[in-house]
Parts: sequence; C-alpha cells; structure tokens
Amino acid sequence: MLRIRVSAAFLGGAMALSLGVFVHSTAFAQRAGPDRWVGTWATAEVGRPQNPFPSAPGLPPFMVNTRCGVPPAPPVAAPAGQTFAPAPYLHITNQTLRQIVHTSIGGSRARVVLSNAYGTAPITIGAAHIALRDKENLIQAPGRPLTFSGRPTVTMPANAIIYSDPVDLAVPQLADLAIDLYLPGTTNTPATLTIHGGALQTSYISETGNHASKPALPAVGRTQNWFLLSRVDVVAPDATGAVVAFGDSITDGARSTPDTNNRWPDYLARRLLSQGIRMGVLNAGIGGNRVLSEGAVPPGTDVRAVGAGVNALARFERHVLSQPGITHVIVLEGINDIGNARQNPTPTAEDLIAAHKQLIEQAHAHGLKIYGATLTPFWGAAYYTDAGEAKRQALNEWIRTSKAYDGVIDFDLATRDPKDPKKLFEKFDSCDYLHPADAGYKAMGEAIDLSLFK
Repeated sequence: MLRIRVSAAFLGGAMALSLGVFVHSTAFAQRAGPDRWVGTWATAEVGRPQNPFPSAPGLPPFMVNTRCGVPPAPPVAAPAGQTFAPAPYLHITNQTLRQIVHTSIGGSRARVVLSNAYGTAPITIGAAHIALRDKENLIQAPGRPLTFSGRPTVTMPANAIIYSDPVDLAVPQLADLAIDLYLPGTTNTPATLTIHGGALQTSYISETGNHASKPALPAVGRTQNWFLLSRVDVVAPDATGAVVAFGDSITDGARSTPDTNNRWPDYLARRLLSQGIRMGVLNAGIGGNRVLSEGAVPPGTDVRAVGAGVNALARFERHVLSQPGITHVIVLEGINDIGNARQNPTPTAEDLIAAHKQLIEQAHAHGLKIYGATLTPFWGAAYYTDAGEAKRQALNEWIRTSKAYDGVIDFDLATRDPKDPKKLFEKFDSCDYLHPADAGYKAMGEAIDLSLFK
C-alpha cells in the first residue's frame, strides 16, 4: 500500500490557500453578482388599433345613477393653448412625451422597461430620460439620460420589449417620476400602437422636436394614457418582494379621481410601507378585461389589438409572472365575463372557476402566493342581470370556501350595501353602479389583511 505523508505545515498552508481562494471568490461573486431588481411601478399594456372605436369593448356604457343625477364633468382640463387628446385619436409625430408614473417602493438605481409588445411595426425612440417630477410638466435636477445597450437611441421591433441600462438615481418611495420619450417618427401609421388607456394620470406632449431632459417641457398637449411604457424597476436589496394586482377596470382604478393615486392598489402600497413592509405594488388592471375572452373586435382587426386587452389567461405570463421580485398576486377578475354574457348561460360560474384554477396553477408553478378577491356588486350597471348576479355569487362562494387560493380578500364584503348585498354601498359608488368612487377604493385597500404579506 502506498502511503503519502503530508506535513502539518503543508496541510495548513493548503487549507489557508484554499480558504483564501474561497473567500476571494465569494467576495468577487458578491461584487460582480446581479443587482436585486424589484418592480416599483407597472402598467398592463394593450394594443390600440389605428381604426379606433369610441370606447374599449366590453366596458358598459355610462348609466346615470339617480342619486348622482348627471355624469360628472371631466375633472381635468388642458390649459389655454394645449389640447387634451383621448388615446384613440392621439398621434405623436417628431415630439417628446413626458409621462408621469408613481412609485411604490424606493431604490438606489432605476431602469425603465419600454414595450412594443402589441405593436405591429418597429418604433424608434430617439432619446429618453428619467427624473423626479417637480410639479405638472416640470422635473427636478439631476435626472439621468436613458441608454439602451449603451446607445442613446433604440428601435423596438414589433412585439418586443426593451430594458434601459441601469442609472444611478435615488428613487424615493411614493414619488412621481417623469419619463421622457422622444419619438422622431410618427405613430400615425397603419400599425397597432402599444398603450395603456385610462391611466388616470396626466402626461404631457411637447411641441415639435427633442425636448427630453428639459426642466420645463414646452407642452402643447396632455393625455391621460401611457404610451410604450411597461414598468419601472429599482435596486432594492432590502425589499420583501412585489405584489401584482391583476384585474380589470376596478383594479385599474376606473372613475377614481385622476392625478390623486386613489386606486385600491395605491392604498395597499401606502399601507404596506406605513407598516414597514417594503413591497413593490404593481398594477396590472385593464379596463374591460375578461378572464376567458376578448372584447368585440372590429372586422379585420388583430385580436391582440382589443382595447380591453387579451384575456386574463393569455396575459398572465407577461403581466404577472415576468415581473422582477414578484412574490404575491391578487386576482380580481370575472365581472366583465359575467356582465357581457347578459342572459347567455355561458360562460358559466364553473367555466370561470376552472379559469381561476389555471391562474392558481401558473402562480404556484413559479413559487408565488396567490390570493383570490371576491367580485364587487354590480346591481344597476348597464350589463346587470339576475342571471349574472347568480354567477357572481357562485364564483364568490367558491373563492371564499374552496381553499384553492392561498388566501381570500373579500372586496365584496368591504363594498356592498349591508341592507342590499347585491348593490354597492351608496357612499362607495362612483355613480355608475359598477366602479367604486375614491371612498370605495379606499375601503377595498383597507380590507386587505397585511399579514398576508409578512
């Protein structure tokens, strides 16, 4: 038998060398390792066809609530010399967009994700910039120019998303950011444009030319829609994670007061931070969205170009599972499937339950916690039927009792009239019998048990 004797000195030296290599490698890995990115703001994109229709398919028309009398006047008007263009008719030609978004958590670095996900042609960004918003169309210094793979311009292919390079920018929590995008070409083409309509946040459109990074944007127009934006991420190593609020117009905050951040996910973000729970809150609501189908599609229009977005099952991967730092999902979907069916027996409550189970399976396959939210009352809405109410009650009962979801958030209980549970409580109703007012969204945000996220 061959015996090899190793001296203690040699062994000690070898161990020290080995340990030194290990320590050095670990330290190098820590320095060179990837930043921990977490989403602080997001929206859910849709495709805008260039033969626009007046309103998003699937959204019921306004129905006057006898308590309110007449529809309220638009709360925001453009100042003299500016236009206020609705999304279906707005085009950008050799102009700069200054788009305002509101953060949830803060971080030491930032990056912006741009989206041409539903675009049918390439679109060029001639310059981009990010800064803290001062007020209206004014920004604070210093901001940061955005580059893309080291370049100041980028052409996004059709159906693509693009990440900006990270920038060193101290992003506060619950703050407004201004993201400038200069579009040297025009959106007035036959191609579908990627947007989020009904943002409830005023953004600004410049006069002709590249005005990215100017302290005061020379604005000639305003809009309450986001164009080509998908998400803002921050480096937040101490963040707990991120929760995606996945739903339709009620998650999107429809009929809440513009420019006040009074959607229910906004209330959740503020409550989490007030309790020291650092979680990004990402809003993936789309007005008119359905679980199982798209809205009515104009003849010859690509189904991806529906104003109400593709169905929830189709968009779950993009709008939920791909978000950085995500740990939790809240699902509030199904009222548009129910309402638009009118008296039609399909989709049944069982059909919707089966679809919810699919969302749960997808979330669990990615190690996420997923919570089911009960559907809020809709008696009096333009698409209300007793048959639809029966489906809503059946779906809500399953959400509450099946234990299929990891937890339940009872928005129905939080917003219904205790004397007539099929109705929204009067003080929570925005006057269309379907969408909550600011007070209703506040009640929803406060109904969420924060221990679900600890």
